[in-house]
Amino acid sequence: MIVWVNGAFSAGKTSAARELVDLLPNSTFYDPELTGGGLRHLLPRKRLAEVTDFQDLPIWRRLVVDTAAAMLAEVGGVLVVPMTLLRQEYRDEIFGGLASRRISVRHVLLAPEETILRRRIADREETADDPVRNDRIRQWAYEHIEPYRAALGWITHDAHIIDTSALTPHETAKRIVEAVDSGAAADCEIVQTPEPTAETLAAGVLLFDEHDRVLLVDPTYKPGWEFPGGVVEPGEPPARAGIREVAEEIGIHLDRVPKLLLVDWEPPKPPGYGGLRMLFDGGLLNCEDAGRLLLPGSELRGWRFVTEQEAADLLPPARYQRLRWALRARERSTVLNLEAGVPVG
Repeated sequence: MIVWVNGAFSAGKTSAARELVDLLPNSTFYDPELTGGGLRHLLPRKRLAEVTDFQDLPIWRRLVVDTAAAMLAEVGGVLVVPMTLLRQEYRDEIFGGLASRRISVRHVLLAPEETILRRRIADREETADDPVRNDRIRQWAYEHIEPYRAALGWITHDAHIIDTSALTPHETAKRIVEAVDSGAAADCEIVQTPEPTAETLAAGVLLFDEHDRVLLVDPTYKPGWEFPGGVVEPGEPPARAGIREVAEEIGIHLDRVPKLLLVDWEPPKPPGYGGLRMLFDGGLLNCEDAGRLLLPGSELRGWRFVTEQEAADLLPPARYQRLRWALRARERSTVLNLEAGVPVG
C-alpha cells in the first residue's frame, strides 16, 4: 500500500511524511523529487530545457511508478510518498500505473488555510547561505498557489482532506494514521488494468453522431484520449469484444456486429509489447442514445464527439494515425491493413 501525501508547495507534506514513517508500522519513506533530481543528471540538457517542471517528463511519471513498485517489492509494508500532484491526468497516470501492479493508494490532502500557507512560504529557507535560491523557491511556491486552487475540484473528490492550519507535523501524521486505520482515507478508485506480459489483441469501436463526428473517451488510467474498446479476452471474437467493451465502458449496447475498418500491427516499444489493434465501425449514436451514455468513474473521466481535426489535439500520435486511416476505410467501404500506422499491401 502507498499513502500519497498531496498538497500545495510548503503545505508540510515532507515533514508530516517523515513523522508518519515513525507512526505507521513497517513503512518506508520515498520522495519522488529524488527521482526528478536524478533525471537532471541523466537526460540531455536539450530535453530538460523543453520543460519547466520534471513532472512534465513522461519518464519521471514512469519512473515514479517503477521505483515505488520496486521499493515495495524489496521492503514490503507501506510506502509513504509526499508529492504535490496538481494535474489530474498525471495523478491518473501514476495511480493507474500503481493500480495495474495491484498496489493500492490512499490519497491524503494537507490543506492549511491560504493565509497560513503563504506565511509558511515566506518563512521557508532551504539553505542558510543561498538567499537567491531561497527566493527562487519561494517564488515557485507562490506561483503554484493558483494552480493548486484550480486543482482542488478533482483532488478533493478522492483525497481525504486534513486541515493542517493549527497542526504540527507530528499531529498531522497522527491524523493521517487515524484516517488510514479507520478507512476514511480509502483506496483510490482507479481502474486496475494489468500490464501486458506479451503481445495483445485489442478491439476499438468508432461511434458517430449525426454530424459524422467520432466519439472519444478520456481514460483515467493512461494519458491521452481513446476510442471505446479494450483487450480481447482469450477465445473471444474481436468484434464481440468491441461490443462488450462499449457496453462496459459507456453503457451502450450495440444491436449489431460492428464492421471491421482496419487492422494495425503495433510494434513492441519497451516497456510495451505491441500487438494487433483492430478498429470497427459501430455506426450512428443518435442524440437519444448519447443521452443514456454512462461513465464508470474509476475508468473513464469524460467523453465527447470530435471532428478529425479536433481528434489530432486529443489522441496520441499513433492512435490519431489509426483513426485517420479508419475514417478513410469507412469512406471507401474497405478494410485496411496497417503496420505501425502505415497501410501495406
